[in-house]
Amino acid sequence: MRTTPEQDHLRAAVRSVLARHEGAAAWAPLTGQVGVAALAVPEAYGGLGCGLPEIAVVAQELGRALSPVPFLGSAVLTVTALLAAADWDACARLLPGLAEGTRTGALGWAEAGGWEPEPIAATATGAARGAGAATGAGATAGDAYLSGCKEYVLAAPERPDVCLAFARDDRTGRLGLYELRDRAGEFTPVPTLDRTRPLARIRLDRAPARLLAADGEGVLTRVRDVAATVLAAEQVGGAARALEITVRHVGERVQFGRPIGSFQAVKHRLADLHTAVESARSLALAAAHADAEPLAAAAARSACSETYETVAGEMIQLHGGIGVTWEHPAHDHLKRAHQSARLLGPPAAYRGRIAAALGLVPAP
Repeated sequence: MRTTPEQDHLRAAVRSVLARHEGAAAWAPLTGQVGVAALAVPEAYGGLGCGLPEIAVVAQELGRALSPVPFLGSAVLTVTALLAAADWDACARLLPGLAEGTRTGALGWAEAGGWEPEPIAATATGAARGAGAATGAGATAGDAYLSGCKEYVLAAPERPDVCLAFARDDRTGRLGLYELRDRAGEFTPVPTLDRTRPLARIRLDRAPARLLAADGEGVLTRVRDVAATVLAAEQVGGAARALEITVRHVGERVQFGRPIGSFQAVKHRLADLHTAVESARSLALAAAHADAEPLAAAAARSACSETYETVAGEMIQLHGGIGVTWEHPAHDHLKRAHQSARLLGPPAAYRGRIAAALGLVPAP
């Protein structure tokens, strides 16, 4: 599946910015010069109105550079949740700042039980009810108070400007999407295996919030599929870069008077890795072009997770001792691969969705 000239230009622009700006410092030029935060935002709200293929292009480049910028948490998760909630007043109020990159967002989704809807135990007291609330329209500010704890929140070390959270109505048990008001909730960065992927915890103790959508299940389904598709593209970028570094290394490292890349056993391992990366790339692109269709998103997420873990593990092996030194990026790719594979749910959970959809196992 070929990319368009516009997508190639976008890729080159993102790669150029990341080459000139390291770490979190890349966010300002990425948003101000390239407009990556505006890709998923409709033009009516100050965005570019692009589709998932363009978002996947950016995700691949960020994964390639192991960038810590809040693209996935803010420009993907938060924006997708707002659009899926269909609260157009909230979209008009929040999306322009998110599109400019002057504000960042985060979505409180997972809890201690995992990423599926069933373990979500955070409660909303006093949530607005009625026909208007069912569609996210007509809810008034201060209409609920949230209590609970959100884990694995994709956010920068500093508290984001916009915080959304899933919680259950304390009367009906129905899942809804809420916007935290007045910087409510205790925001705490948490230590992570992957130092390039900041995560946080949000503790809620009767935190004032505004109901955005009473159909939280529908919003969560859309967010999950889009996030899985974008994360799969990011994993492909990381895997491709890890393989590229490894190929260069085995061509330069000499053992027994010849480069180790000339040994047949090493050639076979690299050929298998190349095949796996290109297969994962095809699945990731197919999911993006299918607009995160659930089965395509699940297939991409499962394959790309395992491919990145495999490539990163082989990268360590083929680099030898230098691969576990602090100065070399090999250990960062290994940590990113393992942490990303469990983000949004493990690969086995996505394979389970595919099996259930095909009737191979009972639906969960």
